[in-house]
Amino acid sequence: MGNNPHMNFGRWSSSELDRLFHASSRIENPGDRVDFLSRQFLGTRYEGSTLIGDHQRPEVFVINLAGVDCFTLIDYIEAMRLSGYFEEFLENVRKVRYREGVVSFENRNHFFTDWQEFNASLVDDVTEQVGARISKKVTKILNEGEDGTYLLSGVLPRKRGIRYIPSSALDTSVIEKLRTGDYAGIYSEVKGLDVSHVGIIIKTRNAVYLRHASSAERRKKVVDEDFKKYISDKPGVIIVRPKRHKR
Repeated sequence: MGNNPHMNFGRWSSSELDRLFHASSRIENPGDRVDFLSRQFLGTRYEGSTLIGDHQRPEVFVINLAGVDCFTLIDYIEAMRLSGYFEEFLENVRKVRYREGVVSFENRNHFFTDWQEFNASLVDDVTEQVGARISKKVTKILNEGEDGTYLLSGVLPRKRGIRYIPSSALDTSVIEKLRTGDYAGIYSEVKGLDVSHVGIIIKTRNAVYLRHASSAERRKKVVDEDFKKYISDKPGVIIVRPKRHKR
């Protein structure tokens, strides 16, 4: 990796994480496992820019469970879902965050839709399945801004077809197809971006929530927020579903 890893396990020790992974590995349904693991992060403070590396600085392998942003949260949860013990978790963070597990800025999955392309063995893009005929498809050149400059220096633009469900079309029949543990990307209309935010769908008997690391000043932590209310003024949503993991 070229640099020493930066590790902050927050309120857990490595042995406590071992016990957490062992407990979660008993939960067969992948969505329920995501729910169980992400529930442990409720109240964890929001902290942006915890990853180290850019086009000028070498990438450092970082694990920071004490403070997360929306994307590092789902990075850690997906890696935890795949893990039965601590050392496996470390390897799975590399696998989930970086293409082919190679720790470098260029190989980092900077965009939510990178998961469907580079982590296809782990997750499925079920946006079309959930949205059916109301889903829309657009083609974007990710990382290329309005003026043709890169949004992220050092990352080559990539043409990609993106399917999303417009918020205005999220009726009861669509909501019913969502599952607890689905990863939700809030679709962005900004040129060069696929999503503006990510979180996890949590369904109860009476409500649907977005579990996410909120940067809102009144929150600044991982919270459960009413999904339909949250998405109502957003352009749409992309849904990625964790696959059943065979150990």
